[in-house]
Amino acid sequence: MLNLLRQPVGSGVIIRSTKRQIAQNIKCSIKKRQFSTQQYQIRSSNFIRGGLIGLGGATITTILLRSTVLNDIAPIDTTIHELNPVKGAETYENGLYEASQREEIEQYNDYRHSKVRTGNKLKQIFYYIKFSIDDYLIDPIITFGRFLELSFLFVPVLISCPICWFGHKDRSTGENIRSGAKLWYRYLRWSTEKAGASFIKLGQWAASRTDIFSKEMCDELSNLHSNAKAHSLKDTIKIVSKSFEDLPFDEIFDEFNEKPVGVGAIAQVYTGKLSNKALNKVRSGGDLEEKVNQPSKSKQFLDNILVTEHGDPLTANQFVAIKVLHPNVEIKINRDLKIMKFFANSINMIPTMEWLSLPDEVEQFSILMRLQLDLRIEGLNLARFRNNFKKRLDIHFPKPYLNFTTRDVLVEEYIHAIPMSKLLSLSDNYGKNLSKEVSDKGLDAFLKMLILDNFVHADLHPGNMMIRFYKNEMFKHEREYKIVKSSNEHETNKITNELLSLGEDNEKWCSRLSELYEDGYHAEICFLDVGLITELNHHDRINFIDLFRALSEFDGYKAGELMVERSRTPETVIDKEIFALKVDKLVGTMKERTFTLGNISIGDLLDKVLGMVRTHHVRMEGDFITVIVAILLLEGIGRQLYPDLDLFARFVYALLFGFPTENEVGISFI
Repeated sequence: MLNLLRQPVGSGVIIRSTKRQIAQNIKCSIKKRQFSTQQYQIRSSNFIRGGLIGLGGATITTILLRSTVLNDIAPIDTTIHELNPVKGAETYENGLYEASQREEIEQYNDYRHSKVRTGNKLKQIFYYIKFSIDDYLIDPIITFGRFLELSFLFVPVLISCPICWFGHKDRSTGENIRSGAKLWYRYLRWSTEKAGASFIKLGQWAASRTDIFSKEMCDELSNLHSNAKAHSLKDTIKIVSKSFEDLPFDEIFDEFNEKPVGVGAIAQVYTGKLSNKALNKVRSGGDLEEKVNQPSKSKQFLDNILVTEHGDPLTANQFVAIKVLHPNVEIKINRDLKIMKFFANSINMIPTMEWLSLPDEVEQFSILMRLQLDLRIEGLNLARFRNNFKKRLDIHFPKPYLNFTTRDVLVEEYIHAIPMSKLLSLSDNYGKNLSKEVSDKGLDAFLKMLILDNFVHADLHPGNMMIRFYKNEMFKHEREYKIVKSSNEHETNKITNELLSLGEDNEKWCSRLSELYEDGYHAEICFLDVGLITELNHHDRINFIDLFRALSEFDGYKAGELMVERSRTPETVIDKEIFALKVDKLVGTMKERTFTLGNISIGDLLDKVLGMVRTHHVRMEGDFITVIVAILLLEGIGRQLYPDLDLFARFVYALLFGFPTENEVGISFI
């Protein structure tokens, strides 16, 4: 029997038990709708028998002509601004994901119900056949064509894999990798880039999984660059106007820069100034803050969404950033994910490859992709980060304007600042004081995300961090002294423009940065692109705390045992005892270095542990690995800014004197 209610990718079986429950909940929420549609299909079969004879070949031809690629997914209402996390979800992000999936599935089913159950019988039969042809003819043909294209790219990659065991090792550089393997990794990267946006995202994600793939392979995949092309301005106008309830585009913006400031695999970003008409139209709909389900149960979870950083109402002369999804990007990702699953299942059948659990990893990746296809989730992530850091003057997240944000469009504060990469290129020349300040603030912010908030930015690389400069002053409020910013936004932007005008003259950059520090200016770190975050559920967080407590006590054997016992598949681990002894030896070496050198690199420790994890087939949870990768990235940035950084000491101090753990009552400090 034809099933006209197909579910989008991501609502099926998911890796972790929590996400399996989410998928089951999503399916249950539409079970009644599916049953009623199946009943209708039985009733409509009588119409089909009589109708097809009368419609004849002309009708079929018309349907084929009208069926297009875009009919793969029913039109989704992109004017909805609200997204409330599902109550009872183990984490805030899981709640948002489940709510987004339910909404999309319900809209999809409602659309098809409305077409096959309303109007005259001939129209009902028309849409019934149309949807059937889309589902069982056109979509499979297009998917098969895409499969052939990808097979042409990746089958030679698989066939050429044995080249990794040939060639010589370059002893002069100390590399423990054969020249054949280096060549194959480059070929894999080239093929991945040619495969398009979805596979580039997959490669970038795989580059962070040093617990599964070799370090050399991950290093090569980390060089993947998105070759995504910007979609047309015509498409942008159509998408934005629809999100603003069909308000004419020229009435939405007083000023709009037609050239995107950034183009990614899923979306592109513009800058512009909203018009008073657009502001008034949204204000008339009420304040979304009152409707948002506040997970922190704080009345001040969100700032007033139409108020700027300094408390002034958002006006038409202020720049905003507008992030717009590429048209039909979900359809393309949907098809690619189906094919990824096929390749993963095929590789999983190869002997000795089962421990990788590649089908599960592809499911995990599909969730990450779908989280980025609803921009309301990123907007709510920004709101939560801003709430978590509302008392910090030196950490800033762009303000999301949730009343303007929909599934396809995100409107947020435009950040005019200096890229972190610029400061990293100057770190050896402009003095230790300012560079140490930036390093300390960035790492303190990360530890707060990880230890206090359990809400971690999952993509912390220099491209998502920017720097601004401000002055502060102290004043007495009642019986307490408070520190506030004394420089306004105009002054901050003036300094930013002055620095950017120096171009590539590094000597002038260093001189001016030193002057700013001597004049009492301080660095403010701005974090961007929070579409992906990491939250550890209760079980994973306890595992994380126990593991790092063992490491902080230099009990390597216990740490190794914990990693095996609490891995995803303990039965697949090779030589459990030897693994624990290796971890014990590594931690013992680190302990000796602590007393001789004064500090150790937690990045080196974790990097070597991940190498052992890969060798002994210890399967770690994806969120757990994401946290470890974030630590590696942040320590790398911190040490570039300040070589004497000791993140391990900072982490141990927080672990012993202020590390929160969740229990039935709430949060306690150990």
